[in-house]
Amino acid sequence: MAEEIRWVKTHCARMDHGGCALMVGVKDGKILQIKGDPQGYLNKGYTCYKGRVSADRLTHPDRLRYPLKRAGKRGEGKWQRISWEEALDETAKNLLRIKEKYGARAVGFGVGMPKGLEHFVLIRLANIFGSPNVIASQDVCHAPREITGIHTCGFYPVADLHNPTKCILAWGSNVLSTNEEGQIGSLTLEQLKNGARLIVVDPRKTDLAERADLWLQLRPGTTQALALGFLNVIIEESLYDKKFVGKHTYGFEDLARHVKQYTPEAVSEITWVPSELIRKAARMYATAKPAALQWGNAIEHNINAFDGIRSLVCLMAICGNLEVPGGNINAHDPKIMGLAEFVRADLIPDKRKEMISAYHGTIPRLMTVAPAYFRKAVLEEVPYPVRGYYGMCTNPLVAWAESAVTHAAFMSLDFIAVAEIFMTPTASLADIVLPVAHQYEMNDIGHYGIGHGLIFARPKVVEPPEECWPDMKIMNELGKRISPPEYWHDDFETFLEDVLRPSGLTYSEFAAKGYLKGPDRFRLHEEKGFRTPTGKVELRLSTAEKFKLKPLPEFTTLPEDEDPEFPLILISVKSRYYLHSSYRWVEKLRQKRPHPTVEIHPETAAAHGIGDGDNVTIETKYGSIVQVAKITDIVHPRVINAAIGWWFPEADAARQFEWQKSNFNILTSIRKLGKEFGTPNLKDLPCRIRKL
Repeated sequence: MAEEIRWVKTHCARMDHGGCALMVGVKDGKILQIKGDPQGYLNKGYTCYKGRVSADRLTHPDRLRYPLKRAGKRGEGKWQRISWEEALDETAKNLLRIKEKYGARAVGFGVGMPKGLEHFVLIRLANIFGSPNVIASQDVCHAPREITGIHTCGFYPVADLHNPTKCILAWGSNVLSTNEEGQIGSLTLEQLKNGARLIVVDPRKTDLAERADLWLQLRPGTTQALALGFLNVIIEESLYDKKFVGKHTYGFEDLARHVKQYTPEAVSEITWVPSELIRKAARMYATAKPAALQWGNAIEHNINAFDGIRSLVCLMAICGNLEVPGGNINAHDPKIMGLAEFVRADLIPDKRKEMISAYHGTIPRLMTVAPAYFRKAVLEEVPYPVRGYYGMCTNPLVAWAESAVTHAAFMSLDFIAVAEIFMTPTASLADIVLPVAHQYEMNDIGHYGIGHGLIFARPKVVEPPEECWPDMKIMNELGKRISPPEYWHDDFETFLEDVLRPSGLTYSEFAAKGYLKGPDRFRLHEEKGFRTPTGKVELRLSTAEKFKLKPLPEFTTLPEDEDPEFPLILISVKSRYYLHSSYRWVEKLRQKRPHPTVEIHPETAAAHGIGDGDNVTIETKYGSIVQVAKITDIVHPRVINAAIGWWFPEADAARQFEWQKSNFNILTSIRKLGKEFGTPNLKDLPCRIRKL
């Protein structure tokens, strides 16, 4: 007798940071339907198209289903099937050989954005192996906001959209299209329905901008100038929160003097935003009590990220919107194991001094290595040689700035192992490829370590293919081969129990609850001050001289110099149908976005003789690619918006799936980097276009 359909509650994952509660309908071991769970803490029943078709990831005929060993030259696309025992032994042998010859630091452990608990198991693997070098995307994702927040006010200020707010200032964030670390669009819409005003700062007329009371279409790359203009208006017009500023800030007088030069008129020249609109928006934010600043990943994509983010934290602070309900809060974790204990940070006490980044003087607390510095170590042995790489949940050949340098670095490594669900451009360069179980095929915990004070249960829904292992299991078994076995578990799922032990819950009890949330601790600064050296929000950094940082945020120059040869400005945005470079092989998603498209304003298209659907060459001084024109007035006439993350799974693995043809990162460069995080200019690039 056929099994009845049963509904399993879980949370979405690996389509972004996850967080949408889902109901997954299963019959005879197969997923038949996915829908939003009306009881979901973040989504209240909403889920996006990506989430609803996400089970298609598991059943693709070309999915990796057994371990592979390179059979030809690197990148030739020739493979030999091997057993798991052989794959793990071969990987361990090569990593230990590199460690013996060059030291543990000569192996880089690579990961993309945090997708689940495996992210932190990888950091643990690196730490126990003895390598200080975890290579991550943090230079352009999350860390600039998180760490700049910690230096300025002692925590990462998260927009609180669970409590009533009077105003949402969405800065480079489009939560109706892509969700920022669990800031689901449904929460924003609920606030607007309840009367919150909305200000959107974005170069594009997004869906969110269409709903805004005020839309500020700023020139890409000028965030800090516009924020400093807001500060000028609020201080000059005495709209700041005097009680909070007097009692809880350090360096207000210095900031007030400093921002006098950033008048709305001066800032308007830089940002293209009319001066009166700057005044209006600054007043609206300052007079709304409380107001939440929902900032997006886009502000972390150029060399001036530190200045931009510092100026926005100063804005939250002087308006009294830190640690208040409906403002920007310090999200406290529930009772769970701390990150340092989980990753065994105690076993690598000199990591801060030993990691590649230390040589380059990045900001304290940034504990991953920027890809630009990793590749310098591989290609130039600066500050020391790096010869091996173990990567998971990442596709560097497409995802990292200046892809040609990535290709050169990976081709020159002695050994590469990659854990993947599907053969990608990066995996095609590996010596060993390990097939992974994916979401719905393993028990997992979501949102651990992201700083939002929440963790979500992701219980297993169906069994994985026989030889597909969860990343956690792969690293647990590899760990036993390359480091003392006592630091690893008999059963990798014990990692889940470790995280939950302080809560008193087992994993199955946690899965039944669905999520754990830390306590709300509003206005904690009134009792304890802020966790900074001065105990206050540091509008002027007291540690600036010590850490060689700017004491006050400033606007000095555009991220890249203007160039008459390249008169347009190139930006990119994430697609609602993909996650960076993932899932172009999922047919239902590919049907929604079959081609890499570049948005061009009608005036600009007409001037270049370009029609809708034409193939267009996009050029910067660093490279050129081809994408398909989409003529639209949602971009400024001087701005084009190209698609990111493109490769072609239907193409030839021996040529890395046409990784150069439409890949945005052929157009970027790592020649200029932000000092604080090693951030390259991923956007705001002078460019030109022509019809192919």
